[in-house]
Amino acid sequence: MSDFIGRRIELGLLGKRLQRITSTGQGTAVAVRGRRQVGKSRLVQEFCNQAAVPYLFSTATKGASPVEAVQTLLADLKDSTLPADGELIPGLTSGNWPDAFKVLAAALPSSPSIVVLDEVPWLAEQDALFDGALQTAWDRLLSSKPLLLLLLGSDLHMMERLTAYDRPFFGRADNLVLGPLNPADAGSAVGMQGADAIDVHLVSGGLPGILRTWPHGMPALDFLRTESADPAAALFSVPETALLAEFPTPDLARRVLEAVGAGDRTHPNIAAAAGSRDGGLPSGTLSPLLQRLTREKQVLAIDEPLSTVAGKPALYRVADSNLRLYLGVLRSVHEQARRGRPEAGFRVIERRWATWRGRAVEPMVRESLELAGLAGALPWPEVETVGGWWNRQFDPEVDLVGADRAPIATRLAFAGSVKWLSSPFDGHDLNGLRRAVTAIPGFDPVVAGLVVASLSGVAPGVDLRPDELLWTPADVVGAWRG
Repeated sequence: MSDFIGRRIELGLLGKRLQRITSTGQGTAVAVRGRRQVGKSRLVQEFCNQAAVPYLFSTATKGASPVEAVQTLLADLKDSTLPADGELIPGLTSGNWPDAFKVLAAALPSSPSIVVLDEVPWLAEQDALFDGALQTAWDRLLSSKPLLLLLLGSDLHMMERLTAYDRPFFGRADNLVLGPLNPADAGSAVGMQGADAIDVHLVSGGLPGILRTWPHGMPALDFLRTESADPAAALFSVPETALLAEFPTPDLARRVLEAVGAGDRTHPNIAAAAGSRDGGLPSGTLSPLLQRLTREKQVLAIDEPLSTVAGKPALYRVADSNLRLYLGVLRSVHEQARRGRPEAGFRVIERRWATWRGRAVEPMVRESLELAGLAGALPWPEVETVGGWWNRQFDPEVDLVGADRAPIATRLAFAGSVKWLSSPFDGHDLNGLRRAVTAIPGFDPVVAGLVVASLSGVAPGVDLRPDELLWTPADVVGAWRG
């Protein structure tokens, strides 16, 4: 029995394409991209297992020569279930991709089959002719066969470039972006619901590589305590590996990422933290770096104030909550673990946990409300996007704003606050929220409502009006269950 959890949508999308191939006899290519440790290879392997058709799964090796890459593909082909007789697969002593694809095409059966090429960016990196050879082989040899070609890669920018308009494979592959497991599936993976499932997702980032090491039913802080004593724990190694893969040298981009991870979110603060003794990074240097980290690397996310007018400043955050936790808290814990001082490391977690979690949960709460709005499950049917609002002084700062579009809305449906603490949302919090929302451009208290997102509910005696919604941990997780 498989221990595979979640990914029903992704498995369904791949299954739909295999059904199309079966009915038409024509090939389909899909480029599957996602960050490292997000589970691309595991998803595709599970799909191959369920599909019950002949398949080849070949993984490239970073730094291998074209000759070695071709030989690896043919060796994997020989051992796969594709050819009728693997011993008839010829060997090639050159790194000639056109010849390798001819051998692959000749080995394909007349019935539907699957070919998986994993770490495709490494193949393109090793041989500038790979993309062109793949395009030619697909057009002339492979697309006319009942073949599902799956191209996997962790370098998001390189995978986007593979199918870009100015590249040979443009228009030939569907694109499937694989994100982390959602909070509902991450919680289910370790037997957690509600607030505990949210903690699981915040700590793991929804990454299967960490969830596989999480004991069933163990609360997040207990898991963090046990892992704090293990320097080789996946909790540390997964984000560290991601950093090394994306930023192998401690360059300026790495310093900018670390500055954001440490809590510096505005452009001036990031410039100061990532600068040197000579001063902060100049805007001409920092702005392109931030653009690269958000658009190309997609390791940072950018939040802009949401209202009916343009607002500033933009705020940056580390997109993956596990990497955010590593940069902000766990890196120092890891150092203590290496020195054999797990108790000291866990004390760092205990000191920073409540504050870190209170800020880290906000994007998840926003996304859950957005999903609920798009599903028609909120009292405000016009809600299609949820963000926050702040002015240059961050006074006030409103955690939640629901609107019809972003970053400049036509209409605001609600505003709200996130209080993710052990104490409930009380009358003082509610009065403060009611005052703060009046500063949001375009917020009309006559037609717009309020949302209270609270870990511990509302205090006794706090009566929410009909247009004031309480959003609980169960609601947050339930938004992904639909």
